[in-house]
Amino acid sequence: MRSIGEMARDSGLSVSALRFYDGAGVLVPAWVDPVSGYRWYGPEQLDDARLLARLRRAGMPLADIRLVLAGWSGEDTALVRKLLQAHLRRLERGLSDARMEFSAIRALLERREIPMALSPTAGAVRSTVSAPELAAALDAVRFAAGADPELPMLGGVLFDIEGGTLHVVATDRYRMAVAQAGVTGHGGPRTQVIVPSPLADAMRALLIDDADVLFTVDGDRVALEAGDRQVAGRCLAHDFPDYRRLLRLPAGRRVRVEVPAFRTALETGPVRAGEVREQDGVPGDISVLRVADDGTVLVCEDGDDRQGAVAVAVNRAFLLDALAAGARDRLILEFGAPTAPLAIRRTDTEDVFSLLMPVRLED
Repeated sequence: MRSIGEMARDSGLSVSALRFYDGAGVLVPAWVDPVSGYRWYGPEQLDDARLLARLRRAGMPLADIRLVLAGWSGEDTALVRKLLQAHLRRLERGLSDARMEFSAIRALLERREIPMALSPTAGAVRSTVSAPELAAALDAVRFAAGADPELPMLGGVLFDIEGGTLHVVATDRYRMAVAQAGVTGHGGPRTQVIVPSPLADAMRALLIDDADVLFTVDGDRVALEAGDRQVAGRCLAHDFPDYRRLLRLPAGRRVRVEVPAFRTALETGPVRAGEVREQDGVPGDISVLRVADDGTVLVCEDGDDRQGAVAVAVNRAFLLDALAAGARDRLILEFGAPTAPLAIRRTDTEDVFSLLMPVRLED
């Protein structure tokens, strides 16, 4: 007999998915402990679970999966073959329909295209910023910059200057980090440029003193001057997502964590290995977090079978990076719904934070 955790590990289905399929009557455990309610599965159910995982990854409806599982072990597999062929035809039609919709969307974009918000500025914009503040801002966001060649607009750090504030932002879609620094000398309209990651790193290397530095935007070129040293280069000629819209999160529960202890719990605690599919299909270790009644953040055991508790699953490496970028011994984790981003905030300011997109646990 396999426990639900062992079944999850061996089949490729998550624990929450196994619970769901039990409730749906698709894959019912061989035995349920009448006292604890814990689920146990027979050896013969492993093949069914693995087949179920494959069918769900292929997007087969649950009603058809029931019939496939029912007919899989029988002598007459004609029904199974027909169900598989019918689903493949649905997928092909769906892909064709999706291509048509994307063609229509592209046509709409071409008709309503407007000059990019990050178009080259008409004249040079010069702003003075504290070197320690800019260094801290870059350190807080650099980990979240993208590296996907298909999305070049995310391959850098956004410098967004408005009034007396410089917002520094980076995102790769699955995580986003925001920080800010004060600026002087900027009296014009809002200015936004994307500084390529290598150039942002070169700028960070200049920020070793406590003196102010000069940040300049001139057309499609950006430069940072620190005394007699300077780095300069071209900004990315792309439009950055409107990050301010992405910051509208539902109210959540804020929990303060001691970072060294929490980091140790993450590094040594249980993970669900290789379950990241939404995040560019790259396998990664997933940590499942729950908030206990006393406010403690728990890194859940693989196979935790409690009912009704809200869990948030995140890429463990991304969370460790966010903790390091927070650069504090105490941080605040803000939990919303399981499908809402996990926010990592500092205790001393609301202006520096990062967001991690959750990983879907269901099958």
